Amino acid sequence: MSPERLEQRARNVLLHQLARAAKSAHQLREVMVKREIPEEVFEPIIQRFIEVGLIDDLAFAETIVAARRSIKKVSRSAIRRELAQKGVAAEIIERVLEPIDAEAEMQAATELAIKRLRQLGGLPPEVVRRRLVGFLSRKGYASGVVFASIKVAEAEALKLDS
Repeated sequence: MSPERLEQRARNVLLHQLARAAKSAHQLREVMVKREIPEEVFEPIIQRFIEVGLIDDLAFAETIVAARRSIKKVSRSAIRRELAQKGVAAEIIERVLEPIDAEAEMQAATELAIKRLRQLGGLPPEVVRRRLVGFLSRKGYASGVVFASIKVAEAEALKLDS
């Protein structure tokens, strides 16, 4: 394949990937390697896309944080792991996670616990507690946050029952 056609193919692959969903520069590099496009062909294109703003790891990370916090309500540590797996730089990860403090973590975990507690209504208390612990732990919350949020959720449930 001629160098011009290879370059055009690389550009098309990148544009197609970006049209499907936002991706980090690292993820795009991995796609290019899988497609067997040489690094000397795709790297200048990726750098150009970064310069013009088509690839923006900071915006990508902010989008991931917003989505995971509002929809899935996962913990900081789970988001940190996901961003690291997607190849986002550590400085960017710390920057986008900075606004999430311990209070925000506790609030999100408590909201999840209250919602899940309603769904587990007819089960024995020890089963409910065990399931809540597992659920919140899988969301990435630390054990201290898990147990504190369950305690708050149970207190809320008692208020509603009275």
